[in-house]
Amino acid sequence: MSRIITLLTDFGHRDPFVGIMKGVILGITPDARIVDLCHEVHPQDISEASYILARSVQYFPTGSVHVAVVDPGVGGPRRSLLVSTRNRLFVAPDNGLVGLAVSGEEYRAYHLDRPLYWLKPTSRTFHGRDVFAPVAAHLARGVPPEELGTPIADFVRPAVEKPCRETASMRGKIQHIDRFGNLISNIPGNVLPELPGERFSAAICGQRISELKSCYAQAAPGELMMLIESFGYVEIACAGGRAQDVLNAQKGEEITLEWNP
Repeated sequence: MSRIITLLTDFGHRDPFVGIMKGVILGITPDARIVDLCHEVHPQDISEASYILARSVQYFPTGSVHVAVVDPGVGGPRRSLLVSTRNRLFVAPDNGLVGLAVSGEEYRAYHLDRPLYWLKPTSRTFHGRDVFAPVAAHLARGVPPEELGTPIADFVRPAVEKPCRETASMRGKIQHIDRFGNLISNIPGNVLPELPGERFSAAICGQRISELKSCYAQAAPGELMMLIESFGYVEIACAGGRAQDVLNAQKGEEITLEWNP
């Protein structure tokens, strides 16, 4: 049985790009199991795609192949990349997309420079179809990574901004805004018990959100709330609304978590 192949792109569903990639994969490996991870990444937003990929791969079986194509530099000097870890394989442009997903893991990286395994002719503007999809299909049917590319020492990694700890507070940034307008920070929820006291508040965009809720249902309609989201980070949400719109917040917005004496 061939491996699972996941697809993460900024292609959306209006155009046939995603379907074409699936067609290429199935033409090479007809029994491939393809999972659409997400195709609504904001166009050319590498950091958003990197966040989604890193938060998702742990939930797939060992040996899955993860294809990520958010590629504003397609056709330029950036390399095509294959990264193999103990539990999974990544196929993507070498533009920082894979770095978070393999953080802390041992890996082997390869420059995909073997046209034998690409679609012909190879376009300079659609490597998702002509390079990444066929490489993923060959991986799924058992072709080893070393046959698909030349080993390289490292690859592009995004700069990761970590929250700043102070005596009775922690300053962080909004790292992701989801479809519901929830503001997901880079402050891990497990810091809360380590801060002194039992009550906390979050300051963001000139507003202060008091206390910590355990779920959305604990807040009144329209109320801003602070809670720990499903991946374990501090989130600002609005019951029945969009915290992004209420606060006029953007990704990268500063958030400060404080202990209330």
